[in-house]
Amino acid sequence: MQSEERRAKLEAYLQKAGFASLEELAGHVDASISTVRRDVAALEERKAARRTHGGARTLLQPKSDEYVFNVRDTHQVDEKDAIGEACAALISPGQNVIIDSGTTCFHVAKRLGDKVAQIITNSLPVANFFSGSNRHEVQLSGGVIYPRLGVLVGPHAVEAFSRMHADVAILCGSGVAEDGIYNSHALIVDIQRAMMKGAAKVIFCLDHSKFGRRSTFFLTDFADVDVIVTDPSAPAELVASLRAQGLDIVIAASAKPSA
Repeated sequence: MQSEERRAKLEAYLQKAGFASLEELAGHVDASISTVRRDVAALEERKAARRTHGGARTLLQPKSDEYVFNVRDTHQVDEKDAIGEACAALISPGQNVIIDSGTTCFHVAKRLGDKVAQIITNSLPVANFFSGSNRHEVQLSGGVIYPRLGVLVGPHAVEAFSRMHADVAILCGSGVAEDGIYNSHALIVDIQRAMMKGAAKVIFCLDHSKFGRRSTFFLTDFADVDVIVTDPSAPAELVASLRAQGLDIVIAASAKPSA
């Protein structure tokens, strides 16, 4: 692939995703990290991208709203509400929790109430939700703000979670299959793995639309996953297969199907 073709692909990918690590970009164009680093520098010269610590972000108007938090939060709303309530019921009073940046995790956060005193997160919407409370202590990771997702990403965020411990980690994903859980963004995957290592119990909240899907990046097999919370529309065959692997699958109370 010639350099201009490669840079055009990188520019288009960044314009869609908004932000990506060098590893993610290198995989997208099947090139070395050093080559991609030079390509990003060239894109920066033409004011199409900006280098960040370990990655790059677009300086152009995004072409897709696929990753925008407020847009994603309009999908499967009733199911997310039901999952949020069911997951919050699994949290014991006094536990401290790590909360992921996914939209379903935000629905969990809204239902925790006074059960928890300490919340550890990289989600700006979650931090903002608790910011006015005198009853909650919010630990917000460092990192680079990825504004479209409303999340802090990058090496500083990964390092922050690698030094923290919580009773429970509540996470989301973009796909779950018989071999494990997937996510669509490499930067998020690195942070989620650090979250999981720092938690005594790991809960994934995944609505039925995520079942049977394998998205771009493999996150984890089920060895370090304790519970999956989903809605009644999750495919029964896959739910049975996951239970046969020893997973605790919690089916939330029936939710009115989303339009």
